[in-house]
This record gives sequence, C-alpha cells and structure tokens, in this order.
Amino acid sequence: MYLLVNKGQLMAISLAASISLLQGESYANEVEVSGKISVEQRYFFEKPLQSSQLTYGQTSLALEPEFYWQWNDANDSLTFKPFYRLDSQDNQRNHGDIRELAYVHTSDEWELRLGIRKEFWGVTEFQHLVDVINQTDGAEDFDGEDKLGQQMINLSLVNDWGIVDIFLLPGFRERTFSGEDGRLRIPFIVDEHNVNYESSAGQQHLDVAFRWVHSKGDFDLGAYWFHGTNRDPILTSSKSSAVNKNQLGLENTVKLQQYYNQMDQLGVEVLATLGDWLWKFESIYRNTKLEGFWATQAGFEYSFIGVFSSDLDFGLIMEHGWDSRGEVTLAEVGSPLQNDIFIGARLEFNDLQSSNTLMGIGSDLDHNAFTLIIEASSRIGDDFIASFDLRLLQSNEENDLLYNLSHDDHLQLSLVWYF
Repeated sequence: MYLLVNKGQLMAISLAASISLLQGESYANEVEVSGKISVEQRYFFEKPLQSSQLTYGQTSLALEPEFYWQWNDANDSLTFKPFYRLDSQDNQRNHGDIRELAYVHTSDEWELRLGIRKEFWGVTEFQHLVDVINQTDGAEDFDGEDKLGQQMINLSLVNDWGIVDIFLLPGFRERTFSGEDGRLRIPFIVDEHNVNYESSAGQQHLDVAFRWVHSKGDFDLGAYWFHGTNRDPILTSSKSSAVNKNQLGLENTVKLQQYYNQMDQLGVEVLATLGDWLWKFESIYRNTKLEGFWATQAGFEYSFIGVFSSDLDFGLIMEHGWDSRGEVTLAEVGSPLQNDIFIGARLEFNDLQSSNTLMGIGSDLDHNAFTLIIEASSRIGDDFIASFDLRLLQSNEENDLLYNLSHDDHLQLSLVWYF
C-alpha cells in the first residue's frame, strides 16, 4: 500500500499549509467537510487470459473526503481532496493519491488557481480525446476516466470574446497500471520502476498549455495548445524483461519499461445545442519526434422529452472515433479507437431517486470486436447511491488490442455513501 506523492505535490502541500497559517482563525468557521466512501464488488464471468490474474471475485473499498475552506467573502478558498483505495486482489490497486489540494482566488475579470487539481476537457461521451492535463489512473479502471491530481499554476482571464486559461504544470505524473494479479490489463506487466524520458528534466519538465473557450449562441467552443510530456507512455520490453518463475511452477512474465516523449498537441472541441439535438465534436493533432497524427471523435445525442407522456427522458447517442495512425500496437498506450462506431441510449427517470441508465455498444469496423456497456445508478435515501455496471468485451483476433480483455467480461456493483 502506498500514497502517490511526488516533489511537486509536496510543494503544493507546503504552499497550502502556508496559506492556511497566514489566514489564521479568520476563516475557521468557514470549513466544510464532505466526501464519499464506496464499496465495490466485481465479478468476472470467465477465467482470466493470463494464469497469474485473479479469478472471479474482486472487492475494494475507497475513501475520498473533501475539506473546503473559504474566506474573504468567498473570494479565496482552499480545497483538499485525498483519495485511497484498498483492494482484495490487486496490490497495485492498493493505492492513494491527492486528487486536489488547491488555493483559488477569484475576482471579476480573472481567477488564480495554485496547487494540485483535476482539469477536465471534452464534450463527447465515449472518448475524451482533448482531455490532456491530468494523467490517467490506470490502476483504477481501464476506461481512462479516472485521473491523478496534477500540480499546476492556472491563470484564467475573462473577456467578452472568451475565457483564456494559461497553465504552467511543474511536474509530471507517471501512469499507474494494474498489477500482475489484476484484470482488465494488457498481457504483460508494466515495471513502475523502469521509466525513461525524452527530456533530460524527466519528471521535472515544465509543461505549458493555453486554452480558449467561448459560448456563442447555441455553440460552446474550445481550442488549446499543449507543449510538454506525453501522457501516453510507449511500452517496450526491458533488458531484463523475462522474470523467471519456473521454480515456483509459473510461466515466465514479461515486464515492460515506460518511455515518455515530448509532444505538441493542438485540440478543438465543439458542442452545438440545437433544439433537442446535441452535436459533439473533438479533434486533436499530436506531433512528436516519432510521428504526427490526427484523431477525431464526433457524433450526436437526440433527446425525447417525456416519453409516452411520462417523466422519462430518452436520449439516443451515436459517435464515431477515427485515428489517422490506423492500427496501433501494444507499445502505444494511447487510444485504440482507430475506426470505431458507438451507439448508445440514455434514460433519465426524473424520479425522487435521480435514477438513470446509460447503455452503449461499440464496434471496431476493422475487426470482429465489440464492447457492450450498461451503467445504471439510483439514490437510496438522502446519502447513498447504488450503481450497477455491466461490461462485455469481445474480440477473436489476437492482433486486436481488445483481445487482451476478451476474457474480462464482468459485472460491477457499488454502494457509495456521501457525507
């Protein structure tokens, strides 16, 4: 069990502590404590593809409290949100992180944010191409939705023609991966201690980003430029890749080393709200010393409000993902969605329990592969939310990246207590 804290995070902790000491007791009565505790149970329907992986059941407990202070008529605030998960099977999933530890000062025309934060960009449903600031917490899940906290200095300038954000990112977070016992992973083990960088500054490279967002009529627009360390590592066999376990009666295990190169990335996003239609578009161009490529995710969501004169809202979703690289290999951890179509439906019951369901089917148009995802949640009382997730992953072609998860169909149940 470990807590992911690096030098940059320690600097942010020191900064936050200094601010709190300077403020003294002037805002002691403005402290708010909230958070959530969740219990999660996964059940896998098949034996794993690799014999070292866990078999059928996996239980975990996660704690994510949030401490919030505000003062100076709410123009200044400090947020602290740690996270820790304890897993019954995968040691790599026994991990912690500081999701947020940030000081924020607001004024009429600008806002300053200092510390560790999570910054989300994107408008599409099934893939967030433009989301680049925070590193993926791959030990949490395989879908890329969970992110590690990122230390940053962020100045946001408000203008009539849009909001301009300037980001200085002093420190890099390496991606986390499932361990040897874990499911929902590639067939080889990623060595967390064997990491190399293109930049001689390594983890201390100063990344920068500039972003513009603006709402004009029915359109929400965004564009950015990012320069810094690529969040997607390149995985290659290390010199000591074969870890011999024959003495234990197990197969040899290949270990992969991580390499993070430098990149420049341009990104755009468009969300158009036209009556009952939501049109969504994301696109990036990424350039590294190895290659340059385009990728897009685009589609729509159409909403039927009050179906059959009821409280039920039904949304039909369709998206297509494209990547100019075509086929990608295991060495490239980035998105494998080179030519994939997604069809989904969203149900909002608009009841007292805030019940909702999202169903989606994804199909690789170049391979005989598909994914089926059903996510449903409902509130229980005032403080609990129960969730049901079903994921079916099918591929019969060994050269397809999804094949590595083809034995990992599973059902996930979770209960979250909000306090």
